[in-house]
Amino acid sequence: MAKILPLLGVILMVLHIVRPLGLPGLRRRRDFWKIALVMLAALGMTALLRE
Repeated sequence: MAKILPLLGVILMVLHIVRPLGLPGLRRRRDFWKIALVMLAALGMTALLRE
């Protein structure tokens, strides 16, 4: 799971730059960094829950 999350994050960020996803808070192309923050939090939660 911890190896899949970064890959999904990169794919989502590239897709968002090509065509914005239109979700609340992700309406402009320059909002791709928010996806990175969510992925970072998800990786942190995965690391905490793994033990």
